[in-house]
Amino acid sequence: MTSAAAKPTPEVTDELRPFFAAAREGRLVVQQCRGCGRRRFPPREICSHCLGRQADWVASSGRGTIFSFNVMHQVYHPGFAAEVPYAVVLVELEDGGRMIANLVDCPLERLRIGLPVEVVFEARGPEVSLPQFRPAAA
Repeated sequence: MTSAAAKPTPEVTDELRPFFAAAREGRLVVQQCRGCGRRRFPPREICSHCLGRQADWVASSGRGTIFSFNVMHQVYHPGFAAEVPYAVVLVELEDGGRMIANLVDCPLERLRIGLPVEVVFEARGPEVSLPQFRPAAA
């Protein structure tokens, strides 16, 4: 009998350390430009709106709507084989910024642009918990 392959776990880099520290505590954070106040994820050295170089990590409500999505029908990594088909969504966060993540606890028939969602976290080890989204509670 073979065991299921583990899902890949991202590396905790210095740039993403604040993000992963918050996620381990069940909090979602994104970067916010000090110059113009725009929020962004993934983190970048330069703001694409005002070209500012200073940003802070700020709390997000973790609520938003699906801006775009893709349903994965192929197994691109053995760690996800048992989940095919599954949805990968681009979420427009209600307090600014966008984030790509998996959609969980949602039948694919319910999937649509504009669906209200909220963040949940999946532990992938002692250092890494990853944000995912599920339909928002009413």
